[in-house]
Amino acid sequence: MSEKHILDDKITLKEVILRFNFWLGYLLSKWKIFIVAIIIGVVLGASISILKKPLYLAETSFVLEESDMGGMGGMSGLASLVGVNLGSLGSSSGLFQGDNIMELYRSDNMINKTLLSPFNEESLLIDRYISFMKLDKKWKSKVDLASLDFSLDREDFSVTQDSVVKEISKLIRKNHLSVVKPDRKLTIIKVNIQSKDEAFSKVFNETLVEKVNGFYFETKTKKTAENLQILQSQSDSVRKILDQSLVDFANTADRIPNPNPLMQSGTVDARKRQIDISASTAVYSEIVKNLEIAKVNHRNNSPLIQIIDSPRFPLEKIHLKLKKGMVFGGVIALLVMIVLLFVKKQYNVYVKEK
Repeated sequence: MSEKHILDDKITLKEVILRFNFWLGYLLSKWKIFIVAIIIGVVLGASISILKKPLYLAETSFVLEESDMGGMGGMSGLASLVGVNLGSLGSSSGLFQGDNIMELYRSDNMINKTLLSPFNEESLLIDRYISFMKLDKKWKSKVDLASLDFSLDREDFSVTQDSVVKEISKLIRKNHLSVVKPDRKLTIIKVNIQSKDEAFSKVFNETLVEKVNGFYFETKTKKTAENLQILQSQSDSVRKILDQSLVDFANTADRIPNPNPLMQSGTVDARKRQIDISASTAVYSEIVKNLEIAKVNHRNNSPLIQIIDSPRFPLEKIHLKLKKGMVFGGVIALLVMIVLLFVKKQYNVYVKEK
């Protein structure tokens, strides 16, 4: 059969069958080449599965707890009577809900802080990463990593040090870090770190979760904590004024123990002290109400993260098994050879013959 296109507006079923038979026969005639390709693919696949270092997976899963204001309905009504808006005391915004906290785990700030955290008593996590990834050799032409001291305060870093930390953060985010929700309907989030170093995967995962957890807690409760601190300070101040008013009233009463009922001027100071006491008592009572509401709201905003699973040795090992590597290698080599033979045949027919 001559392998040429039939320039026609329509392709019949017969032409499709003939073309299929032609290509099947052509490929079968090259069976020796396919066998050689499959053997090479199997050998390469087996070599990769043996030589390629396994990856160690450290995984932490946790439940993200939302702020629960559902039980504050009665409190809201009570607070409105005394002029308190629970919305101003609370944190109803979805700052760290859902996908936002997942992006927080991927942020440069959190990854940088984690990299600059201790790996052990002698080195930092960034030093460990540079060591097992052999970046000192890979980046030898660009920067002398051995001369850089990452234990300094971040404010004292040079431009080169900041650049190295930034590039390693990109590598971590691209090749090692995964933050996912197994089910979009659930509030469970999984943070995965995989690397060639088992100890690094575990320590980096734990440190990252700790850093984000602390930042999350501090930021989420910052507004309610500030309100609580202000109300507590006001409460203490008013209580001091009230106590002083009681002392002043007692001193006034002691100076005039039995005032003449016909002389009203002798009771003026005592009445002033009573007014101060009544006013201070009313103000103190309202502030205490607001303070208790703020305490309840502050408790409702923590804890924010409940850890479900954390990484423990030995970590899950991810590697290409020998049999799977051999099968994949053989299949890939077979497909590549089919494509090459097809391209070569098409080239001979449509290029060389013209």
